[in-house]
Amino acid sequence: MNISEKVQEFVTTLAQTISNQTFVSISLGNYKGSEENLKNLYAKRILIKKEEKLSFTYRYKTRDIVKNYSFEEGIKLIQDYLSVGFKVATLFSTDFDLLFEIQNNGKIILKKKNPASKAIPSLDHDKNKKRLITANEKGYLTELKITDTEGNVFKNAQDKYRQINHYVEILSSLIKEIPAKNSLKVVDMGSGKGYLTFALYDYLQNVLKLEANVIGVEFREDLVTLCNSIAKNASFSTLNFVEGTIESYDSMGTDILIALHACDTATDDAIYKGIKAEAELIVVAPCCHKQIRREIEKHKAHNDVDFLTKYGIFLERQAEMVTDGIRAMILEYSGYKTKVFEFISDAHTPKNVMIVGIKNNKSKPDKAVLLKKIKDAKAYFGIEYHHLERILGI
Repeated sequence: MNISEKVQEFVTTLAQTISNQTFVSISLGNYKGSEENLKNLYAKRILIKKEEKLSFTYRYKTRDIVKNYSFEEGIKLIQDYLSVGFKVATLFSTDFDLLFEIQNNGKIILKKKNPASKAIPSLDHDKNKKRLITANEKGYLTELKITDTEGNVFKNAQDKYRQINHYVEILSSLIKEIPAKNSLKVVDMGSGKGYLTFALYDYLQNVLKLEANVIGVEFREDLVTLCNSIAKNASFSTLNFVEGTIESYDSMGTDILIALHACDTATDDAIYKGIKAEAELIVVAPCCHKQIRREIEKHKAHNDVDFLTKYGIFLERQAEMVTDGIRAMILEYSGYKTKVFEFISDAHTPKNVMIVGIKNNKSKPDKAVLLKKIKDAKAYFGIEYHHLERILGI
């Protein structure tokens, strides 16, 4: 039997396993074709818009590419790849595994083995992830237009639902790093429509079983009224929204202070409120960095990176890094361990920087060293003042 006959036998068996619902997956390896850096090919069944397809993952040296095909197209592609390209393939089914191999001497092996798995994998395109905030018949999610009355997430709200869960996942890991308490006071500065505020309250009360007093601070009266109405309908008795600005809010007694996308120096105001309250956890995701950009533009310091700052886009990015870098040092100066990392708040928005301060109850900072670093950084970039430094009076 020649190679084409062996390949035909293999793909015929593949088609049969798909037809009789015993197909698990298929892998192709030992690639000797002309496509540069291609190493392996993996295929599995998935369900997209109620239609079953074969999902191909092309594994290259430095990246993976996923493409979806109809069963007919996928089987034909596998046949072509085995005829010219891949020298090894394994078909996994619940009844048996079938090995195909073209050896160096030209000999072709087609051998059945006991199945590695007898379980049919999920056909979900995006495997159902265990969410910290479930969508099952939660009134606040319905009133926020995330789900229908039966708990089904609206198609146009899928990104927002993922964003909510991603945010709560981040907060859940950070909360574990602060001293355990039976009750927490949490303040969300600039809470907007309250998507994330409601989700965090739900998680603290109903998942962690903590007594949580959560307050959303928002300057738009209509949103405050709306959110308080939703909280009342959901019987979230210790979730409240208040009208006001970050700057004017009295944060004393706050355990966790959060400010996502507070614009420009409003982020500094939020950090200041957290520091003054001696909050155990401060979490901010800054938006806009105009104050420091204006400082850099005004003084035009001559340094090793000034060749970059003559370009607007680089100046903007440098202002962002310098602003947030100094914020992190000021948090350390104020007795906080800091983390700065990227997170994606929405599938269709850019990556965001999150700055986290966790109160350091074990050791005191070397304020003299940190103060010198802050002053040196300002001098290097031609910054007369940083808003957070100024309001803290350091």
